[in-house]
Amino acid sequence: MRNLTIEDAIDFYHLNLDPEVLKFTGDRPFVNFQAAKDFLSNYDQYEKYGIGRLAVINKETLKFMGWCGLKFRSEEDDYDIGFRFFKEYWKRGFATETAKSCLDFGFKVLRLERIIGRAMKENIASIKVLEKIGMTFCGAFDFEGQQGVKYEIFNSSLIKDSYEK
Repeated sequence: MRNLTIEDAIDFYHLNLDPEVLKFTGDRPFVNFQAAKDFLSNYDQYEKYGIGRLAVINKETLKFMGWCGLKFRSEEDDYDIGFRFFKEYWKRGFATETAKSCLDFGFKVLRLERIIGRAMKENIASIKVLEKIGMTFCGAFDFEGQQGVKYEIFNSSLIKDSYEK
């Protein structure tokens, strides 16, 4: 995994063209390649918050598989885990593996107290990933006019540290 760059624009564009990939995201496809390039050029999570969505690259083929990572949502004042992969990589454990790595980074390096995950209620595959990485259901919400579910996980080492003090 590595930071997304402008060089990922063509893969990023193609990933967001697939209606099945976008089905449960609330996002729309980029109108053209330039829109994907512009999005990546203006992506400021790394500079502002020291985190962001990360490109997931196949170690053997060096092919872009999708993305996974943390994002700070200022309107909610929380850190969110998200992931999106090309269909050929679905149901192979990549979302779970990369999401676990992102949680580890968030908790061990950034020392975040809590990370949340959101999904549309019908997105069973993403909900299973959130549960596999140790998140628990904490409520429902309106997800772009659809029923959404929210999951959370707390930094157990911070909780442990506060009990020991």
